[in-house]
Amino acid sequence: MTKAVKKQPAKNPATAVEAVFEAYPKPVRTKLLALRRLIFDTAKSTKGVGALEETLKWGQPSYLTPETKSGSTIRIDQVKPVPGQYAVYFHCQTNLVETFRELYRELRYEGNRAILLGAEDKVPEAELRHCVALALTYHLGKRKGGASK
Repeated sequence: MTKAVKKQPAKNPATAVEAVFEAYPKPVRTKLLALRRLIFDTAKSTKGVGALEETLKWGQPSYLTPETKSGSTIRIDQVKPVPGQYAVYFHCQTNLVETFRELYRELRYEGNRAILLGAEDKVPEAELRHCVALALTYHLGKRKGGASK
């Protein structure tokens, strides 16, 4: 006689991501949700990116390009030790943040892994769209034999 095993319902990644957004303080949540829209809009309008997957990595909303594998993962989160600050994180072993620094000296950075933003500041939308597009196509540039700049 075989014993029936009751399957646990799979956790819905979308629900988990929504719960993370709901937990942020309102000013930061508002900015992060706007940043999330910017990432999806940029993916839609950037050739070669394909559909984005939104999931959690290290407890942070993360955006991947599983369909085309064109890009490097982008993560967004509040900067916990600094109230009212949030960031867009990139893989630290890429040259993405180095490239962004060359293009946009006026932005604030954390090492080779993040662009730092303040909840009270105006969002540098054009610059962020360009940086996100470069991250979402990072591997396309490498496949063509050059660095993605």
